[in-house]
Amino acid sequence: MHKKNYILLIAFFFSLIAFPQDMNEGDKVRIKGSVKGKENYEPISNVEVSTNRGVFTITDGLGDFVIDTYIGDILIFQSPDFDTVRYRINSDEDIVLQVENYTSSNYKERKIIGNSSPYKIGLDSAQYYKKISIEKSIDFVAQSIASIGPRGNKKELAKALTILGQIYIYHKQYDLAITNIQDALVANKTSPTTILLGQAFLLNKNYKEAEETFRPLLDVKKMIPFQKIELYEGLGDVYKAQGNLEKSLSFYREGLKVAEKNQVSPKVIDLNSKVAAAFAASDRNIEAQDYYDNSLSLSKKQTPQRAIQEGDKVADFYNQASRFNDEIELRKQTLKELEQLPSKVVGKPKSILGADSITSQRINYKIAKAYISQDKLTEAIPFLERSIIEADKEDDLVVQKDATRKLSEVYRYKGDFEKAFENYQKYGTIVDTFYFRKEQEISRLARLNRDIAAKQNRISSLEQERQLSQSKYSLAVTEQQLFEENNKRQKWLIYSLLFGMFLLGIAAFFYYRSNNQQKLANNLLALKSLRTQMNPHFIFNALNSVNNYIAKSDERSANRFLSEFSVLMRTVLENSEEDFIPLTRELELLELYIKLEHSRFPDKFDYEVQIDSNVDVAAFEIPPMLLQPYIENSIWHGLRYKEVKGFLKIEVRQLTQSLLQIEIKDNGIGRKKSAELKTQNQKKQRSKGMGNIKKRIAILNDMYQNKVEVGISDLYEDKTGTKVVLKLKKD
Repeated sequence: MHKKNYILLIAFFFSLIAFPQDMNEGDKVRIKGSVKGKENYEPISNVEVSTNRGVFTITDGLGDFVIDTYIGDILIFQSPDFDTVRYRINSDEDIVLQVENYTSSNYKERKIIGNSSPYKIGLDSAQYYKKISIEKSIDFVAQSIASIGPRGNKKELAKALTILGQIYIYHKQYDLAITNIQDALVANKTSPTTILLGQAFLLNKNYKEAEETFRPLLDVKKMIPFQKIELYEGLGDVYKAQGNLEKSLSFYREGLKVAEKNQVSPKVIDLNSKVAAAFAASDRNIEAQDYYDNSLSLSKKQTPQRAIQEGDKVADFYNQASRFNDEIELRKQTLKELEQLPSKVVGKPKSILGADSITSQRINYKIAKAYISQDKLTEAIPFLERSIIEADKEDDLVVQKDATRKLSEVYRYKGDFEKAFENYQKYGTIVDTFYFRKEQEISRLARLNRDIAAKQNRISSLEQERQLSQSKYSLAVTEQQLFEENNKRQKWLIYSLLFGMFLLGIAAFFYYRSNNQQKLANNLLALKSLRTQMNPHFIFNALNSVNNYIAKSDERSANRFLSEFSVLMRTVLENSEEDFIPLTRELELLELYIKLEHSRFPDKFDYEVQIDSNVDVAAFEIPPMLLQPYIENSIWHGLRYKEVKGFLKIEVRQLTQSLLQIEIKDNGIGRKKSAELKTQNQKKQRSKGMGNIKKRIAILNDMYQNKVEVGISDLYEDKTGTKVVLKLKKD
C-alpha cells in the first residue's frame, strides 16, 4: 500500500488579469496544464484527463496535456498513483496539478503488477470501440502511438497504424485507410499488412493498385494458409470487378482448395458463394446453383446469422434467374429463421443514406416484389403491409418508403383507386421525412469527416511532437549537466576566469541558436495555425452552396456538387500540411473551386484561366490556398452583385526566369461599391480569409526572404472592377 497522496491544484490567472475577457457558460476553451509531484516537481505521465462530456487525453512524458472543453464543464484527473480530482472550468487559465509525496516508483510498481502498457491498453480500447465510435477508436490509437516514446518501436508503430487502417475500413473511410496502412508498411513490412492494403485498394475501387499489391505476394513461400486464402480471394475479387471472370474463377477456386484443405469453414462458405456469383455473372446458372447449394448447406452448420446471410444471397440469385417461386420459398424460410433470433437484424446497419443489413421488413418487401413479378398482386399485398408495419416500428424509412409506393401501385393495378391514392399520400409524407433526415445525415457526415480529418492530422503530427518533447528533455538534461560542471570547475581557482569566459561563450552560442530555432518554430506553428483556420473558413463558405440546392430540393445537383466538393476537399486536406506546393496543383484546385462557384452562379459570371505558353509552371511553388480567397472575394463581393453577367480572368505569365506574375481580374462592382453594400456588422468585421492571407505572406516572406508579393487595385478609373497582382519568386 502506498501512503496517501495529497493534491494541490493551481490555476494561473495572470493572462486574465492582463487581458480581461468576458466568458460565459458553454463557451469553448482550450485548457493547457500539467501534472507534477509537489516536492520534486517530477512530471507524472499517463494521467487520464477527461471531461464530463467524454473528451479524453493523457499527460505526456513531461506531464503536460492539452484538452478542448467548455466553460462550466468538470475536468477529471484519474491515475492509480493518487485519488481522482475534479475541477470545474471557469476560464481558459493554465492548470497545474501538484501531488504531494509522489515518487516515480508508484507508477513503475503499478506497471509491473498490472502487466499492461499504455500502448497495449490504447490498442485494446481502440479495437473495443471500433464498431461503436470511430472518434473514440481514433483517439485511443493516437494515445497508443503517443505512448511509444520519442525513439519509438517501429513494429509497435506499424501495428497501431494497421489497426487504424482497419478502423477506417470498417467505417468506409478507404482513402484514410490506404494512407495509414502504407505508413505501417514503411515502418514494418509484413504479408498480413500488405494483404490489408490490397483489400483497402479493392474497396476503394483502385483495382490496378490492388492487383499490383496482391501479385508480388504470390511469390512469398512462407505464408500461413489463412493469408493465402485471403490473397487468392482478393485477386479473385479484383479480376471479377474488372470483368475478367475466368481469372476470377481460377483464383477463387485456388483459395477454396486451401480453405477446404485447412478446414477454414467461414472461408469455404465465402468462396463457394463467390464462385457461384462469378458463374452467375457468366450466365452459367447450373454451375452457379451447385456452388450456391454448397454454400447454403455449409452455412447451416455455422451460426443462424450466417445461414440467413447465405440464404439471402441465394434468394437474390433466384430473383436474377427469374425463379420467383424458389425465391419466395427460400425467403419465407429465411424469415422464419430471422424471427427466431433475439435480434431481428443480421449484418451491419447503416445510416438513412442506405442499409446493408437483413431485416424482416426487407425480406417481406422482397417476397412481395417476387409475387408482383408473377402478377400475383393479391398474394403480394399482405407482405407489403407487414413490411410497412415492421419498417415503421424499426424506423426504417428506406423500406417503408419503397413498400408504401409499391402497395399504392398494386392497388392501382387492381383498380382500387381509393386505397391507391390513400397509400400514395402516405408515401408522400414518408418521402418528406426521408429527405429531411437525409439532409440531417449529410450534415452529420460532413461534421464527422471534419472531426476525422482533425484527428488524423493529430496522429500525423505525433512523431514531430515526440521529437520536440525529446529535444526539450535533452536540453533540460544538458543545462543540468552544465550547472553541475560549473560547480566542479569553481574549485579550480586558477582556471576560474578562463572557464567562466568559456561558459559565457557557450551560453551565448546556445542562446543565439536557441533563439533562431525558437523563431523558426514559432513561424512554423503560426503558419500551421493560419492554415488550420483557412480550412474551416473555406469549408463553411463552400457548404453554403450545398444548402442552396438542398433548400430547392434539387437532390441531383446537391449530390453532384457534394461529389465534386469532396474531390476539392480531399485536395485541400492533402495540401494543408505543406508550406509550398507545385503551382500546377494550386491551379488545378482553383479551377475546380471556380467550377463549383460557377455552377451556383452561372448567370453571374464567366471565367477564363490563361497560362502563357512560355511559363514553366512546374518550376514554381506556391503556398496552398493563397489565391483562393482573392478569387472568392471577386465572385462574392464583385461579380455576384453585378446587374449584368461579369467576367473573371486569371492570367499567369513569367516576367523573368525566376519571377512569375499571376493576375486575378474581375469586372465586378468594385471595392468601393462592395464596401457600401456591406451591413454594419460586416463593416465591423474584417475578412478572416484575407486577414489570414496577409499574415501568411508576412511570415513566409520573413522565412524565405520576400518570396511572395501581392498588390490590389481597381481595374478601371471609375472604381469598378478589381485587379490582384501576385508576384512569386523562385528559389
